[in-house]
Amino acid sequence: MKDYKTVARVGLNEIQIQKSRFIGHVAPVSSEEEAIHFIEDIRKKHWNATHNVPVYLIGEDYKVQRYSDDGEPSGTAGIPIMEMLKKEGITNICVVITRYFGGIKLGTGGLVRAYTESAKSTLEAIGIIEKRVFHHLKLSFDYTLHGKLQFFCMNHACILIDDTQFSEHVEMTINIAYGELDAIVKELINLTSDNIVLGEPEICYLTFRDEKLMMG
Repeated sequence: MKDYKTVARVGLNEIQIQKSRFIGHVAPVSSEEEAIHFIEDIRKKHWNATHNVPVYLIGEDYKVQRYSDDGEPSGTAGIPIMEMLKKEGITNICVVITRYFGGIKLGTGGLVRAYTESAKSTLEAIGIIEKRVFHHLKLSFDYTLHGKLQFFCMNHACILIDDTQFSEHVEMTINIAYGELDAIVKELINLTSDNIVLGEPEICYLTFRDEKLMMG
């Protein structure tokens, strides 16, 4: 599992270049079937458009990647969008750029710029999020250790406190940045003189936008 970027939600954004309308559509997808379904929906909605250029990237290291120029000159539409997404580290995404021709030809270079600009402006409008890998860990300890452990967790940049419940013992759930688990567990054991019960760690993704954790 690796950190990756994707879009926050399904959405669209429209720009006009030399009288042609470029409508960018984006959706987060986790499978090729989802991407194909999204593309088909856009093509049905914009059946009379001059072009509907689809691109999708799925998985770590872009294990699934597909594009089409949909009738535009080869290499002027799908590939520039795909390369831009890869450069930005974005995956699990489907992009469809719909073009309604406005009567002015843009030329090869103009098409590359127009399709790339449409995709970028749509990403900016919808919002890019980052999925980061964490270790999800449950802790159980005596009330007398709560202040010390809360201070410890809050002062480690690699730890995010998820939840704290007070019952017979304090039950705290924390998220530890991927790769930091062993070091943090060792510190927790030393800090409490091994008077702490640690659950089985689980791998999870947490969602961030503009470096801020998104809840839910």
